Amino acid sequence: KFQIDWEKGQKTGFFIDQRENRSLLEAYSKDKSVLNMFCYTGAFSVYALRGGAKKVMDVDSSAKAVMLANENIKLNFGDDDRYSSSSADAFKFLNDIPEDAYDLIILDPPAFAKHRGAVRNALQGYKKLNAAAFEKVAKNGIVFTFSCSQVISRKQFRLAVFSAAAISGRNVKILHQLSQPADHPVNIYHPEGEYLKGLVLHVS
Repeated sequence: KFQIDWEKGQKTGFFIDQRENRSLLEAYSKDKSVLNMFCYTGAFSVYALRGGAKKVMDVDSSAKAVMLANENIKLNFGDDDRYSSSSADAFKFLNDIPEDAYDLIILDPPAFAKHRGAVRNALQGYKKLNAAAFEKVAKNGIVFTFSCSQVISRKQFRLAVFSAAAISGRNVKILHQLSQPADHPVNIYHPEGEYLKGLVLHVS
């Protein structure tokens, strides 16, 4: 169950295009400590808790988003002591947490590039963000990482994540390559319609 701000929320107020990926996350969450960066409505966290996560932390720079995430957790699980949240800058939060604090990290940021002129800076942002997650996730941990920037190609995103793995010095393997669901079809003449790119990664 989710409360949705139809009028003032981002896009439609809820990102239904991630529903299949959230279900996949649920299957990986049992007995895991989970960090959900850029949590927005907290939907990934709801699925993680339903999947049996032992601890879930929501982080978003928007205090309003964190309040909405808190409401959605309460709607589904009441006052569950496995859950906590913080309104904080994602990069600073990742840098400040101890290593091995989380077994599973979700990186689902807003679009880093909304036009072609921003591609270079966006790729640097994805590289920096993923490198920080790789450095901090526990040994044999899992990272779910996404880009929803339509001007970033699947190949560019994967290369940014590859560079992040090299910077971190960790051994990283791709378990799943994710996309949007079938009700978000891609017109073959408009490849930018394949805007949602995701990877599920094992980090040792």
